[in-house]
Amino acid sequence: MNTNRPHPARSVLVTGASGLIGSKVVALLAEHAGEFETLLALDLRETPVEDRVSGVEYHTGDVRDPELESVLRDNAVDTIVHLAAIVTPGPESTREFEHSVDVLGTENVLECALAAGVEQFTYTSSGAAYGYHPDNPVPLREDDALRGNPEFAYADHKRLVEEMLKRCRDEHPELTQLIFRPGTILGEHIANPITDMFDRPALIGVRGSAAPFVIIWDTDVAECVVKGIRERLSGTFNLSGDGAITLPEMARSLGKRYVALPAWVLAGALRVLKTLRLTKLGPEQVRFLRYRPVLANDRLKEDFGFTPSMTSAECFERYRQAHFPEPDRNPSS
Repeated sequence: MNTNRPHPARSVLVTGASGLIGSKVVALLAEHAGEFETLLALDLRETPVEDRVSGVEYHTGDVRDPELESVLRDNAVDTIVHLAAIVTPGPESTREFEHSVDVLGTENVLECALAAGVEQFTYTSSGAAYGYHPDNPVPLREDDALRGNPEFAYADHKRLVEEMLKRCRDEHPELTQLIFRPGTILGEHIANPITDMFDRPALIGVRGSAAPFVIIWDTDVAECVVKGIRERLSGTFNLSGDGAITLPEMARSLGKRYVALPAWVLAGALRVLKTLRLTKLGPEQVRFLRYRPVLANDRLKEDFGFTPSMTSAECFERYRQAHFPEPDRNPSS
């Protein structure tokens, strides 16, 4: 981790600023507004007036637009927090579109940053960049190989972006990089494909796999991003609470049934349902549940200097209390 900085951040731009994490990062940065000359929030969607934070300049723009360079130059931006990504694709989304935003959009932001003389680039990757593989080390550490599976757009795109960032570090060491790889992010208002599982009558798993989830609370993610900016830190860090919580444990906490199916049965059922267009999920989801990446957070605590506010199990319990305050403790069998 590099702590040698010529000067503190002066002008910060956040992409994906209207998202659940982006809005928290912007709000937290605004609490330290006196440390910055300019705080800019960029999103494809216009931020409603009632959701705007005092002291922040809001811009509407596409991360794929080369005109971003002008925004950076005009505002003397020296620090970018790149959060824009497609986490939950819409029903009409395509892999080509998702790649254009996740990968080509990041490439454009990076090229604009270099052209405009930006000094620090913070990126939220994902633990999914390690991929879902039976031979993944347990736990995974930051120096382990990134093998995001091509069949999972999100994991594949995060891997591709990290490879791009590695090339950039080699060719442009003047641009300091800070990369976070969060596990599952939960929060009181978080909604994503994983939280969708919790809304179902029963949680479905793969026989023989406990499906451990490592979890980080959304405000912890925002605090890490802001700490990195204020202290001008660099490096790559897994983001997760201590320990893990398994899918059967989550089912018990929710008061719901846990059904463990043989891998071949679950894959076959998903294949049929997808063919009938009753679900967007395909047989690849078996791998997603069967080989969960378990992240080590030693480097986060020891080198970055941040200890998550809750363990993975405590994060899930807080989520449960917010979304399922009175679970059925006697689910039907």
